Amino acid sequence: MRIVTKVVWSFGVFVAISTCAVHAQESVSIESLLKEMVDRDAVASFPETDFRLKQHSSYNRASKTPEEPKGWFTNQDYNPKRANTHNFIRIEENNGRKEWVLMDHQAPGAIVRTWMPWLNQKKPGTNITMRIYLDGSEEPAIEGNMLGLFDGTGMIPYPFAHPSLRSAVSFFPIPYAKSCKVTTDSKPFFFQFTFREYPEGTSIETFTMTDFDAAKELTEVTGKQLLHPTAVGAGDPLKFSATLDDQAEQSLQLPAGTASVRELSVKLGVYSNPNITRLVVLKMEFDGKPTVWCPIGDFFGSGIGLNPVEGWYRTVSEDGTMSCRWVMPYQKGGKVSLLNMSGAPVDAELEVKTGDWKWDKDSMYFHAAWRGQYPVPTRPFSDWNYVTLKGKGVYVGDTLTIMNPVEKWWGEGDEKIWVDGEDFPSIFGTGTEDYYAYSWGGRSTDFYQHPFHAQPFANQYNKLNRKPETDDSRNAQGFSVETRSRALDTMPFGSSLQLDMEVWSGTDCDMGYQVGTYWYAYPETTSNRKPEPTEVLNVPPLPDGITGLKP
Repeated sequence: MRIVTKVVWSFGVFVAISTCAVHAQESVSIESLLKEMVDRDAVASFPETDFRLKQHSSYNRASKTPEEPKGWFTNQDYNPKRANTHNFIRIEENNGRKEWVLMDHQAPGAIVRTWMPWLNQKKPGTNITMRIYLDGSEEPAIEGNMLGLFDGTGMIPYPFAHPSLRSAVSFFPIPYAKSCKVTTDSKPFFFQFTFREYPEGTSIETFTMTDFDAAKELTEVTGKQLLHPTAVGAGDPLKFSATLDDQAEQSLQLPAGTASVRELSVKLGVYSNPNITRLVVLKMEFDGKPTVWCPIGDFFGSGIGLNPVEGWYRTVSEDGTMSCRWVMPYQKGGKVSLLNMSGAPVDAELEVKTGDWKWDKDSMYFHAAWRGQYPVPTRPFSDWNYVTLKGKGVYVGDTLTIMNPVEKWWGEGDEKIWVDGEDFPSIFGTGTEDYYAYSWGGRSTDFYQHPFHAQPFANQYNKLNRKPETDDSRNAQGFSVETRSRALDTMPFGSSLQLDMEVWSGTDCDMGYQVGTYWYAYPETTSNRKPEPTEVLNVPPLPDGITGLKP
């Protein structure tokens, strides 16, 4: 049993209603998944209806094993028009039509994320028709323009579907009881279909347009919640305001007994030094166990410097307040601390709001860790490990900050995610920018945000300094910040999870990489990430001619 908080849209405001509810399995449906999408309490418990996240994408099929580097790092992750490359499943004929099969999943599941880029980096649109067949039906359950279906201009509304930067991205759930096949009527370009795979026998209500229409009111309410995030069930704040000397640390003790952190915020006095968000570290422990060690920029999604951005789980405000709304349960007590490693005194405010929690066998502890490295050579090609986890838990997001010393694009590297000791990654991506839900990196250096992903900073641009619409230049030099949090596309794991990001730049150079990673886990789960105070101080130098972020 756990505390369940429902948020309803009533007369123009959100109303939070907390109830004490018994875990009860219900059929997986459009409505159940929409409710789950905005249930932060649910993410803090291992899913009762278990699943594993998988992906069908246009990754290069020459990539077979890390033991064969030439093939493993081959990078033609698309289907060129005039080549025999086959980065899709097959070609078949349906009702007299020739169709390219992009996804074919023969098990119960639900599509929870789609990503497809523009075919022309300067021009949106396509004339390709996509069809989604469910449970072996010869008639598609969904049919429409390949980009229009998922860019917010078609049947799936914003913010579930949206255009991102030169991409069509959708998080609207498409459940199915037996199988799902996705096709196009012309050779596809890049694509990613990320889906849940449920155990056989899971009760699932397969997507129909009738159910989609019936869920429109819930869809509207859920969309408004995503765009107006608030902490639910949070009590009165605990806080301190202090000047932290260099190497000084100050803490807030959490209320004793079983409870949960509901909202956490940090604000520094000044951000004129953009490195300050790396040099001030957030630390947390629950029930005597350290669970969080992460620079504040990487924890809240700002990266290097103060870069305002808002998502479902985190907000970085223009006034310098950084806040998060992950629910963090504990059984006996805990503390939250700030550590100043900047070399000078820092004025800092820390505020924590806690609320109720009913601890049970599915409850998990929240974790956040950090890795930084400079230099990272781009030759030979390599995989850069975000995190490796041993045990049981759920992975929920990350923030990547890179320093690129050259103008040419740095982010062709694919994510490779192994779960529970599998021989080949169940998720093999098509590019770092694709993982963070945009495309045509180098030209797409503008700020963008969405409830579940964002580019808070790139080259010289952020929310306060937008790239002019008339600027069509390509320049990926300097810092870039990419962030992603997960809702329906969280990644449960039963014994292990390993997330690597391929370092694949078009230039032989030395880059800087740093990443904050976030997950929930049982007490016995371990991570290969430990505090790295020495590397925190190893800030990559900006290349000549790049002035960095504006304070």
